[in-house]
Amino acid sequence: MSTQAGLVTVAEFLRLPDPKEGHYELRHGEVVLVPPPKWIHEETQDRIQMILKRLRGGQGRARMQMAFRPTSEYEFWRADVGYVSPERAAATEEDGYLEGAPDIVVEVLSPSNTADEINDRITVCLANGCRSFWVADPKRQRLSVTSGDLTRHYRIDASFHCDVLGATVSVREIFE
Repeated sequence: MSTQAGLVTVAEFLRLPDPKEGHYELRHGEVVLVPPPKWIHEETQDRIQMILKRLRGGQGRARMQMAFRPTSEYEFWRADVGYVSPERAAATEEDGYLEGAPDIVVEVLSPSNTADEINDRITVCLANGCRSFWVADPKRQRLSVTSGDLTRHYRIDASFHCDVLGATVSVREIFE
């Protein structure tokens, strides 16, 4: 299932059988098993997805576990929550996958996440179409938002204006 360089391509990856639990991602040509999320993780994902849908009034697409290909050959990821504009949603083939990263990518921290992994995801996503990358930390009730070269950290009582959504987001809504 690997190429001469030992890397798995997206075409090879898509032929893999589904795992018994969790899902696979293709990261830099390596197949990674991602365990199923815990309850608080899914609750946080669900709240964020509902917030994005409400703030956009049904325009665009906000989904949990949004599948996308940040780069064409050796990457196939799922955003814990992703948002794409109406134009990008319309340009995605019904039987295909989103090319590039969603406009907003949200990663809900899990105990298994490492700083290197999160930083890599931010870097790859922002270089491939993502305009705003959010890291939600349910344990600390903190949201970190990276847009361009700037990362801002928001505590539970904060709110911030999201240019992608054209709206203000309340951090409290995410965690309570």
